[in-house]
Amino acid sequence: MNVYRYKSAGGKDLILDYIKNLSNAEIVDGLSVLEKFEKSELDTLVIKQWQGKISEVYFYRHNRIFYVIVDGQDIYMLHACRKQKNKTEKHDGEIAIKRAKELGKQLSKKFV
Repeated sequence: MNVYRYKSAGGKDLILDYIKNLSNAEIVDGLSVLEKFEKSELDTLVIKQWQGKISEVYFYRHNRIFYVIVDGQDIYMLHACRKQKNKTEKHDGEIAIKRAKELGKQLSKKFV
């Protein structure tokens, strides 16, 4: 599988930056999740369908990454955040949807 992490207009890897700013235990688990994506070991992860074709993977307690799978081989990670409540924070949901729509325009696909 090909894994693409969302980058800002300036080229900053926002997913990796999020993970690197966590506690040591969370960093280890977050990097493990990225490695499992790259090795196509999704069946070993805690994944939940979120909205449309956007899914979320949970790691170390309350952290998660929103992503979409395109054509079965390409995974695009859209947003990473800490889950504060039982449902997605409005701001985090808006970011994931905005980035999914942006990606959809680039790839001529619809994810949300």
